[in-house]
Amino acid sequence: MERELTVLLRRARANQGEMAREVHPDLESSAYGLLIRLDELGGQRATELAAYIGVGKATMSRQLRALEELGLIAREPDPADGRAWLVTLTDEGRHRVGTVREARRARYVRQLAHWDRREVSELARLLHELNGVMER
Repeated sequence: MERELTVLLRRARANQGEMAREVHPDLESSAYGLLIRLDELGGQRATELAAYIGVGKATMSRQLRALEELGLIAREPDPADGRAWLVTLTDEGRHRVGTVREARRARYVRQLAHWDRREVSELARLLHELNGVMER
């Protein structure tokens, strides 16, 4: 199991780098996960994003500044707390992330086309369960 997880994680890191470059040629691999999080959940505070990714405030500030300079994110006042800011995808960021995610989904469909649909569902269920255990 350890070997298979190591191979899977190594391939996932390589894929993340490819997907980041597809979103924008200057995008750091590690920032791709931030964009996915914002795409899935909408506006987030920088502290929430830092906690999710597991980095400090300084690292998060640097990554957000780079994403902002690329035109992929924007900061807007948090309606729940006027002192705080929410980080959101720009229309351009949402479009680019959506395009890359659709291409990735299509690639998975092609790669797993010979699998039984129940096997694919079971794999997704088990990965979800594994991720839940690892988050605790």
